[in-house]
Amino acid sequence: MTNTFLVSAACLASLILYLAAERRLLEKGRKAVELRIGVTGSRGKSSVTRLIAAGLREGGWNVMAKTTGSRPAVIFPDGSEEEIERPAAASILEQKKILRLAARRGARALVAELMSIGPECLAAESGGIIKPSVLVLTSVRLDHRKEMGRTKAEIARSLSAAIRPGATVFLPDEEHYPAFDEAARRTGAEIRRVAKPAGRDLMPEPGREFEANWRLAMAVTRFAGIPDEIARRGMTAATPDLGAIRVWALSVGSPPRAWRAVSLFAANDPESALQALAKIRRIVPHAASRTVGLLNLREDREDRSRQWIEALSRGMFDVFRRIVFIGDRPRAWSRKKDLRSRFGDHCLAIAERSPRGIMDRLAAAEKAEALVVGLGNMAGPGRGLVELWEKEGIPVGS
Repeated sequence: MTNTFLVSAACLASLILYLAAERRLLEKGRKAVELRIGVTGSRGKSSVTRLIAAGLREGGWNVMAKTTGSRPAVIFPDGSEEEIERPAAASILEQKKILRLAARRGARALVAELMSIGPECLAAESGGIIKPSVLVLTSVRLDHRKEMGRTKAEIARSLSAAIRPGATVFLPDEEHYPAFDEAARRTGAEIRRVAKPAGRDLMPEPGREFEANWRLAMAVTRFAGIPDEIARRGMTAATPDLGAIRVWALSVGSPPRAWRAVSLFAANDPESALQALAKIRRIVPHAASRTVGLLNLREDREDRSRQWIEALSRGMFDVFRRIVFIGDRPRAWSRKKDLRSRFGDHCLAIAERSPRGIMDRLAAAEKAEALVVGLGNMAGPGRGLVELWEKEGIPVGS
């Protein structure tokens, strides 16, 4: 009995010492990095993280950044990148490592995309690890509904868990929800609603990025004291996220046919995808009459898949003349009764998972030129298709 008690006491003491040491290391890292910026929201986090980091870098700041979306990466002060290899599932403990790395590299600023799903983890990541003095809330969308909430108001409340005491919080004016004000009153944070300037556009050209992302990033770099023209120059030269809107010209099939391929895989929810499609029409003229929707689904995102089926069945995406399912269980989703009643025989399932195999099947189904729009998820076949299009295609409109 005595030995068991002594072993338990020793284990408890070791745990307490470990936690105390971890806390000291985190405090040391936070103290070394003058400006810590956290970026959260439903969509646009990786892009906004990259834009802010590029603007700060152009303004002379020694800045590190970390994205965690389509292609998780560390962005170093010279702008070079290193992809984060994850042998297991993503963990918010990655944020401890990037904070310490930023401190070792002498970074004056850290821009970190928050990776949590669920208010409790988001609160721990923001308030317990990074403790950002600046928080950016990009958007509120109906995604991860099981963890975040069934309505936008509920999702906004979950996202508000990232608001920590004394933080300055930037968000697009159109994405404002009462839950953010409530959290600010409770914590003493300051909400800054960023409205679109009347009569002018902060973006250099209507290309791969959403205007609201630029607007947010410019507001943050302005807050850091960087003139707009300098920040804009850095952002224009920034390397886009793998999930950013991109269009390629491709030669497909035999005989060769002129196709366009569009990556909207990172626009996971139907609302975001519709907004992105509006941008595509400016880049690819007369696209609507010959558009194929390539919907990549994930078995671990069944709620998201159901959202897509509901949106397609309601006619939200009648711009597509054909819907093609890829990813997990494509045949099961393509056979939904409501979907069949709207698209009929123009509903195709491709079980093939290799990018080349998918493109060969598409080429066999579409005998003329086509605009293929990738939707749903970047994971699995989505990433492989983007890499294939990047390798074999010619960028359009960016």
